[in-house]
Amino acid sequence: MSNPLDTVFAALADPTRRAILTMLLEDDMAVTDVAEPFEISLAAISKHLMILSRAGLIAQEKRGRVKWCKLQPDAMRTTSVWMQGFGQFEPVNLEAFERFLEVELGDNSAS
Repeated sequence: MSNPLDTVFAALADPTRRAILTMLLEDDMAVTDVAEPFEISLAAISKHLMILSRAGLIAQEKRGRVKWCKLQPDAMRTTSVWMQGFGQFEPVNLEAFERFLEVELGDNSAS
């Protein structure tokens, strides 16, 4: 997908990836810690993380022997601006948008 908006929405379409983003709202996490609560392989989690990374929603970096994941909330800026165009959303600053995502993603990951 060449359109960044399409890439972000495609990444957000999967419930496992939304759950991962919710986990990363708290703090940076090692890949193995991200994988722990899921009943899928580490390779499957790595694929989900690659999709989130390509969408710009997370960053991954190696610290010593451990690969860490960090939420990149600025990646939602384009998505937020696009949604505001529908007039259903008030102008959103990043902090408010992060709180919105925490509530929305938290509710969706429980279902």
